[in-house]
Amino acid sequence: MTTPAPYRVLARKYRPQRFSELIGQEPMVRTLGNAIKRDRLAHAFLMTGVRGVGKTSTARLIAKALNCIGPDGQGGPTIDPCGVCEPCVAIADGRYIDVIEMDAASNTKVEQMRDLLDNVPYAAVSARYKIYIIDEVHMLSNSSFNALLKTLEEPPAHVKFLFATTEVQKVPLTVLSRCQRFDLKRISAEMLANHFAGIAKAESVDIEAQALVMIARAAEGSVRDGLSILDQAIAHADLEASDGNAGQVTAAAVRDMLGLSDRNALRDLFDLLLRGEAPAALAKLSEQVDLGVDPTGVLRGLLEIVHGVTLVKAGAAPDAAQSAEERAAADRWADGMSFATLHRLWQLLLKGHDEVARASDPHQAADMALLRVIHASQMPDPAGLLKRIEAGGVAAPLATAAPAAPSGPATYQALVELVEASGKRVLAHRLQEETSVARWAPPEIGLHLRRPFELRELAAAFREVTGTDWIVTSEEAASAPSLREQEVAAENSARDAVLADPVVAAALAAFPSAELLEISEQRSAIR
Repeated sequence: MTTPAPYRVLARKYRPQRFSELIGQEPMVRTLGNAIKRDRLAHAFLMTGVRGVGKTSTARLIAKALNCIGPDGQGGPTIDPCGVCEPCVAIADGRYIDVIEMDAASNTKVEQMRDLLDNVPYAAVSARYKIYIIDEVHMLSNSSFNALLKTLEEPPAHVKFLFATTEVQKVPLTVLSRCQRFDLKRISAEMLANHFAGIAKAESVDIEAQALVMIARAAEGSVRDGLSILDQAIAHADLEASDGNAGQVTAAAVRDMLGLSDRNALRDLFDLLLRGEAPAALAKLSEQVDLGVDPTGVLRGLLEIVHGVTLVKAGAAPDAAQSAEERAAADRWADGMSFATLHRLWQLLLKGHDEVARASDPHQAADMALLRVIHASQMPDPAGLLKRIEAGGVAAPLATAAPAAPSGPATYQALVELVEASGKRVLAHRLQEETSVARWAPPEIGLHLRRPFELRELAAAFREVTGTDWIVTSEEAASAPSLREQEVAAENSARDAVLADPVVAAALAAFPSAELLEISEQRSAIR
């Protein structure tokens, strides 16, 4: 009985074995090919790029290309190594004696580098070139780099150095100047999705196209990360689905696995923000959080929408990874918003994203960030806002707006102002700080109470200031923020809009110690 071969993860199984399998790096392959054909090979190569784009794989492919002898044993260096000769097979298996791989992260000491360099003068055992592959070379100590410099400057003819790093800025310039550098590109989401589709087909895996797009986007340009996510998605697939899709990798399953926000839900939330519907927007956010979506991810998704809409308005080519619904929504928003509005939305959401990422309670921070966007949705562009501030007019918060009753206050804010004007300042202060509206249908009102209140006394106070009998109930359901929280959000949005104005930004840049003190009805004070 034969023992089945152990499972190999997709990232290892589908590691490129030929330059033609290295996706997205055509300029580098062309340069290497020309250098080999013209016999103009550098003695040191440095591959840099983000994780998972193929730096180490490229180094091994170069080692193959330089040492391949062809199926008949008579071949020379080639950009298309045969993959069947002994050097090619041994390098692919990681057992070729003349290809020495070293992880700089675990071999940082100068003694280890000197031990390595002591063997450089000796000729290769059987290969054309002795190859030294040093991964994460930026992790070497300064002493190790200094020990390497002289050898890099005048290496023996039979030696080639191949370096890989994710942080090229940490490599000394004296080392960089002695290497031929290749910057490996991030792989586009469209290219990754097509690549993963081919792998899924080879693995006989049924996967939805939208699931592939989600995996490609989550990979953030990294082939290895994407293959790891694809591996996980295949393992996550339902083997006993009742809808006949057993074993299929669905978009819904990938979304749940990654904790991603539904893009349809994100578009709905963005629409609610633009319309200024605060309770509905907060409820939509709570719905996503209850489904396990990270609030930071929601803000990131909204930023992606603003970015995409801005590109559409600027006339950029459509994103091939977008669905037809996403493109139609982006076109609609681009037609309805100015560049100034889009730039303001970007700044507000970016500020909110940073706050949510740092907050002890991300959900609360996300609530406040969305409210800040809503309060800014009806504001003019920064230049227009400054003019309105100078004229004494600032837009009122949209979140408190509600259909007016036949008689009496039109908003809860107006009702509380009547209570304060009647002399009940303590009660008005408590209403501003400790209550929020869950249901507004004058003369009925449902309040979410953050501290205990006597509802009959509230109803009596409201009747006294309006002359109408009120029905006041306590509600546990999610509600809008308190009036004080809405006021703070409105102040922050006005401040952000002023700071985003080019004139104010130029003034602050010219005077680094200056700061924005306040925004009043007459002027904004800068110190």
